[in-house]
Amino acid sequence: MSIRIKMLLSFTSMLVISLLFILLTASLYTIAATGDLQSFRDIYKVHYQINPLTEQGESIFQEMKFLAKNDPDDLQNKALLREYDMKLRAEKSGLYVRRENSQIFESLTFNQPELKQALPAYDLNNYQIRSTFNIGERFYAYAKFDFQYSDGERGSIFVIRERSPFAELTRKLLPVMSFLLIGVLIIANLLLFRWITRSFIQPLNQLRSSAEHIKDGNLSFKLQLNSNDEVGQLSEAFESMLNQLQRSYALRQQDEANRKELISNISHDLRTPITNIKGYIEGIRDGVANTPEKMESYVNIIHSKAVSMDKLVDELFLYSKLDLNQEPFLFKTVDLADFLEDSIEELRYDLEDKGVALEWNNQVSAPAMATVDPEKLKRTVVNVVDNALKYMENEHKRFKISLQADEKWITMAFKDNGRGIPEEALPYIFERFYRAEQSRNSSTGGSGLGLTIARQIIDGHAGFIWAESQPNDGTSIYIKLKRLNEERD
Repeated sequence: MSIRIKMLLSFTSMLVISLLFILLTASLYTIAATGDLQSFRDIYKVHYQINPLTEQGESIFQEMKFLAKNDPDDLQNKALLREYDMKLRAEKSGLYVRRENSQIFESLTFNQPELKQALPAYDLNNYQIRSTFNIGERFYAYAKFDFQYSDGERGSIFVIRERSPFAELTRKLLPVMSFLLIGVLIIANLLLFRWITRSFIQPLNQLRSSAEHIKDGNLSFKLQLNSNDEVGQLSEAFESMLNQLQRSYALRQQDEANRKELISNISHDLRTPITNIKGYIEGIRDGVANTPEKMESYVNIIHSKAVSMDKLVDELFLYSKLDLNQEPFLFKTVDLADFLEDSIEELRYDLEDKGVALEWNNQVSAPAMATVDPEKLKRTVVNVVDNALKYMENEHKRFKISLQADEKWITMAFKDNGRGIPEEALPYIFERFYRAEQSRNSSTGGSGLGLTIARQIIDGHAGFIWAESQPNDGTSIYIKLKRLNEERD
């Protein structure tokens, strides 16, 4: 059975049931209004016996009830009673206070001479504090509390609200309202059926068309959604799937471009040292290195190129293992101040040979303990330093390492005075294969994986790494790690 037929049957059933319900309700209202069945009127009264007042009126009643229990004589203060009555008028209610057989206060809201006689007798046990009463054709609901004044005389407070059972109005308007409701229901159901049908058919046709686009490999389209029902939710899920497919396709394209760039970069960086090695080996074979000094120079150059190739392959291998989460972390608890001092000692001589002045600024007095993998964290420091050295072209080269800490985090900062990084390149320097300087030469060459590996390692430590830079003003790399606070007894 098609959705259209199902919807037609369901709405026809709803129309018939609605009409029967309207007729039944109208009959019940007629019986309750004319008094032919007293129990329905009793139900009406019970409702107002349980809920005689508005929420605000009930709050005022509870406040006066508290006053009657604790300071009953205050309820003879007419100024105070008028104040309460003014509050009750806003709720279309009124106040009545009595003492024995005399009246203390009656709200002008009532204007009902027979009110005193209609009120219930004293009940100091307050078994029933909410009820209703009639005065002629007028219907009232009230909340009351009986108490004793300080001299022992009985008193009562009543918060009264007039209610209307609207029986006469219902009796007069019932035929017109019945026909009106029937007409409105028929028209509403027809319009609703048309609207619901269109809400089903149009989105489903659009989903079918979209599925055909995807089947043909076309992902560059948008779904126009304007429904919040189940079909709309299906459309939203379909659009979410489409967006995910688009992102996956874009990521695959980017990965393919990165792969090609990586192959190109690795090929270039391997071809250069291999060509040099071949050239020097041919020189040795042809007898060009005919002295011990030349032979030693050729061998040293070949060794240097081989080391460069080995470093490149190692960097690529480590990146691949980190990217696949196949590189284990061996965590230890270390003092990062001691760790950086040891690292600086290892770097100092190499930096001095390259004419770089190294500055160490430890701003932490207490031990800066953290759980880290020392070897991988040292690899991160080396990668950050190597990356900085590539772009330091100043005559007076300076590199500063500092350490700061608060109660939760430890921050290591590495600042150089190199050329800096352009603002448009700064957000991408930690992405794989990205190089702010696209030219490839002996000083700035490389696969562009150094800072990416650094980020992968810091991510493995649940830390943060970021860069700040200004062109011609150097670059700062920051590493933030969770501080390990020792428990104290």
